[in-house]
Amino acid sequence: MKFKLGLSSLAAVMAIVLLVSGCTPKDENKGTETGESGSGAATSKVFRMNISTEPPTLDPAQSQDQVSFTVLNGLYEGLTRKDENGQNIPGIAEKWDISEDGKTYTFHLREDAKWSNGDPVTAGDFEFAWKRALDPELKPEPSAYAYQLYYIVNAESYNTGKGATADQVGVKATDDHTLVVNLNSPTPYFLSLMSFQTFFPVHQSVKDNEAWAANASTIISNGPFKMGEWQKNTSIKIVPNENYYAKDDVKLAGVEFYEVADSATELSMYQTDQLDWAGKPTGEIPADQLESLKSSLADEFNQKGIASLYYYLFNTTEKPFNNEKIRKAFSMAISRKDITEKVTRAGELPAYGVVPPGIAGEKEEYRTEVPDTFFEENYDEAKKLLAEGMAEEGVTKLPAIKLTFNTNDNHKKIAEAIAEMWRTNLGVEVSIENQEWGVFLENRNKLNYQVARGGWGADYNDPMTYIDLFTSKSGNNNTGFASKEYDDLVAKAYASTDAKERMSLMSQAEKLLIDTRAIMPIYYYSDVFLEKKGFKGIFIDYKGDIDYTRGYYEG
Repeated sequence: MKFKLGLSSLAAVMAIVLLVSGCTPKDENKGTETGESGSGAATSKVFRMNISTEPPTLDPAQSQDQVSFTVLNGLYEGLTRKDENGQNIPGIAEKWDISEDGKTYTFHLREDAKWSNGDPVTAGDFEFAWKRALDPELKPEPSAYAYQLYYIVNAESYNTGKGATADQVGVKATDDHTLVVNLNSPTPYFLSLMSFQTFFPVHQSVKDNEAWAANASTIISNGPFKMGEWQKNTSIKIVPNENYYAKDDVKLAGVEFYEVADSATELSMYQTDQLDWAGKPTGEIPADQLESLKSSLADEFNQKGIASLYYYLFNTTEKPFNNEKIRKAFSMAISRKDITEKVTRAGELPAYGVVPPGIAGEKEEYRTEVPDTFFEENYDEAKKLLAEGMAEEGVTKLPAIKLTFNTNDNHKKIAEAIAEMWRTNLGVEVSIENQEWGVFLENRNKLNYQVARGGWGADYNDPMTYIDLFTSKSGNNNTGFASKEYDDLVAKAYASTDAKERMSLMSQAEKLLIDTRAIMPIYYYSDVFLEKKGFKGIFIDYKGDIDYTRGYYEG
């Protein structure tokens, strides 16, 4: 999933107001006893965290960023969900059957699954939602994640307008509680995708209201929580869904998401008991505070390596980054170690590949089996490549390069450090520009940039979640990079049933991508966060997503 942070100036102002006036609903968070759990009394409390910015959308078919995902994960539930170890467990589907050839999945839905308005959740709702995500005429724009459904028979043909109709897509509700899915090829990680947001159901009333996802009163959800209050650009509150089939497992009185722009303000809110969680995955703790916080808040300080990549994208469709040698020069002319040790300082690992540690390979982790030794930093070689690339483009001096990022303290510090490295090591002038989250996403999607910040976390535990991101068919490939050789390698990996062959094909694709430098990997994430003592059952999973749905508080 994209983009770990996004911020807005209005949210920063509102955060200061909160600090001064203390307008957090304290009475809701004192808690009322609801029963016993572990050694202490479990109390019902509102869990408060920062998401930094207004979610660009709360439509599962349109969402493509971690801010949106964090809210959606409480509102919706797919056919499966994940436990703390990343294992697939029953969600709306209480069981499933897989055919002997691995190409047909039959999901059996719970009969007691309901929407927040009391309507039953049916197999037809899933069929409707998946075909809606594939609809090439989806408004306000086609789903960037539609390609995640291409495993399904005729899904790609329908989405790309190449002949298949919606009725021919291989997902059918044979009755209200049975969903049959036919795949093009056996897909070992298909069950993992069932807990991913693009595969969430949506209530069929949405077809009569294109703006349904922008208003709390028109969002009908099927997950542990439902929409409560939505103060645009300020906060979102979700409350327990009394119609959820496992409502007794939901112990929190609600979850409140603040949209606070400044990391120092976020930390202050945590320290003054206005937040219960600060930092990743959607917030930020000032890097210069990390060392002191390890000591002063040792019982609340957490650090966890996750399967996510921080990188820069080059717009390969426009000069000068249409030139491969120039892209290579920029990628080789920075010090990733200096960035992780002197700028971010949260335990990140320098990255020289696309797939981070923590992702499964054939027998061990993929990154253990395929070390990311695709290139080395070399300033002299970078200067040589830049000169050769400029000669090929017929220029003797590059105009100033613009580097854009979504507003965030750490993103700014990283951009400043890299811009200075490029000036020092390549003699290139660089201007940096921060953009509000929604604007930044739109500009990236439309290739309206030269160099831009990117971040990607796993959608499922397989290298393919990083590899197919950069195919020409991917709605999330915002680089302009398109390679038939790359697409063919990915297609062969999709079709292969041999684990060793799959990994070999994906490693070849990764090498090709890095060799062309369509992106510049910088580091593999390490999430740092603070969590107030007393909260239990809230966790960060292997890919860096937060799961608060079964959280509770022991007073």
